[in-house]
Amino acid sequence: MKKTFSAVSFFILLTVSFLNINSCSNREDTVSCFPKTPINVSLNLNLAAYNNLNYINGWIYVNEQQSGTRGLIVVRTGDNPATFKVYDRNAPHICPDNNTTLEVKDNISIVCPKDNATWILLTGNPTSGSSLPPKTYFYNYDASTKNLNLYN
Repeated sequence: MKKTFSAVSFFILLTVSFLNINSCSNREDTVSCFPKTPINVSLNLNLAAYNNLNYINGWIYVNEQQSGTRGLIVVRTGDNPATFKVYDRNAPHICPDNNTTLEVKDNISIVCPKDNATWILLTGNPTSGSSLPPKTYFYNYDASTKNLNLYN
């Protein structure tokens, strides 16, 4: 009888722990099921692939190694000094699935295709469907070499 009780207790404890880990309750800046992956990418803005980032409002998708689980959106937001925003492409407000990769629309907004939540591209401010802004990452820009390093 004791073995049955302890096996059942272990199963219940394991189930509760699993549900707690995979829940989608809100954290400070994303849902708790938001993937945690290292971000460490270097972009040389002298290269044609990154030319859009030499101009204010220019943006690109980054899908290189160590750019998160779905990639990044990088947008140039200002000059003197150069400023950027680096957004994760995972929707911050819902757990990841096949339709939650953020996309840039009309060069002015970021959209979640699953529920049409939107954010302003230049600021990340929510405009509809979510109160959470997209997850952002740090960057370091060397104007003399035009190297942009993205990291978390």
